[in-house]
Amino acid sequence: MLDRIFPLLTAALVFAAVILHAGDTAAKKRTFIRDSETENTIRAFAAPVFQTAGLDPAAVQVYLVNDPALNAFVAGGQKLFINTGLLMRSESPGQVIGVIAHETGHIAGGHLSRTHDAISKSSAQQIVAMVLGAAAAIGTRRGDVGAAIMAGGQHAAMGTFLLYSRTQEASADAAAMKYLDATGQSSKGMLDFLGKLADQELLSARHQDPYLRTHPLTRERIRTIANHVSKSPFSNTPAPPAFNEMYARMRAKLLAFLEPTSRTLRRFKETDTSLSARYARAIAYYRKSDLTHALPIIDGLIAERPNDPYFHEFKGQMLFENGRMQDALAPSEDAARMAPHSPLIRLQLARIQLEMNDPALLEKAIVNLRAAQQYEPRTPSIWRNLAIAYGRNGDMGQSALAMAEEAFLRGKKPEARHHATRAIKILPAGSAGALKADDILSATKDKKDKDKKK
Repeated sequence: MLDRIFPLLTAALVFAAVILHAGDTAAKKRTFIRDSETENTIRAFAAPVFQTAGLDPAAVQVYLVNDPALNAFVAGGQKLFINTGLLMRSESPGQVIGVIAHETGHIAGGHLSRTHDAISKSSAQQIVAMVLGAAAAIGTRRGDVGAAIMAGGQHAAMGTFLLYSRTQEASADAAAMKYLDATGQSSKGMLDFLGKLADQELLSARHQDPYLRTHPLTRERIRTIANHVSKSPFSNTPAPPAFNEMYARMRAKLLAFLEPTSRTLRRFKETDTSLSARYARAIAYYRKSDLTHALPIIDGLIAERPNDPYFHEFKGQMLFENGRMQDALAPSEDAARMAPHSPLIRLQLARIQLEMNDPALLEKAIVNLRAAQQYEPRTPSIWRNLAIAYGRNGDMGQSALAMAEEAFLRGKKPEARHHATRAIKILPAGSAGALKADDILSATKDKKDKDKKK
């Protein structure tokens, strides 16, 4: 769920949904959002396209950027960034899938190779800082503005690294249409999305959405896609019913979490009894701390869809955040049973188990955290909670190692060395944990120390 705020450069997660604030002052309004259901929806939309393009879906990292601007981009190898503004302002799953197909065309076409080699090693946070700099430089026509914003990303000379040429845009369009035909999907959504962008062409660069500024739009592009739509045998193929529901739920959820609650309740009126509208109202009431209204709605949704992990996850979250730990446990356990491969759901359950402060639940919490860590080994808060769980369970060696892992991921080298040294003193010599702690020591040595050994 979309619930808490942390500095972007810490890349911290608390549980099923976390918002991360950008550390750079100029970029502090740009955030990442973690949400199991939304990420699952995007991956379901993207997987057939990735596979058709010859990409491993598991190798492509998807990031949701909390930004109202209409934008999506790929950078840093196989990293796909999608703004919440694009998802909320879209009108169909086909439009979202069309954007994903186009961005996949950039990846498969090697259009990222002209960017600086260092981007491939940049973190998602650094890439977002660069994108903000690129948008500022293009939108204001002032390179100094872009450089100032990108300074936090350490690549101040790359203000326009996402600005594709018209040839590359046409190539990505052609690839996207090929992928959509190969997967039996219509390209109408892609055409409709470009139509939304075309309405902005007369606006000044400062007021255009960043997608239009970095992806040059021409009438020729629109004509080419329109011609394809007129001939493709799949143009009138509707989106699968499952995709339509997933899309409606995702959009309703984002609107309910990110817009004022009063607007949500006006948008999704009581007379609207659709599943997505009820979901949105439950979220709005939860945000107002009105569980009297929120719980009956989510209970009704669970009664209709007893095997839906995300409804159980949300019920567990709202109860947990309102201090009802015992009541939150069962729905969170149900969610984890139904979606055992979701690291965010397992993390939420583990946090509830730890907060209950019941020694009988410690081993279960460790199992859940270890499962989450297998899927997301670079999430600092998983290691933080593992350190707590191991410490309470009396395993101080593993606790110290987990704290070293967390500090290392946060870039706190002295702290990582301190905890790694403690772990080595406690853990059996030659054990996997001791070797890992030694690796952390080696990775955090100062350059002076490394030079002395030469």
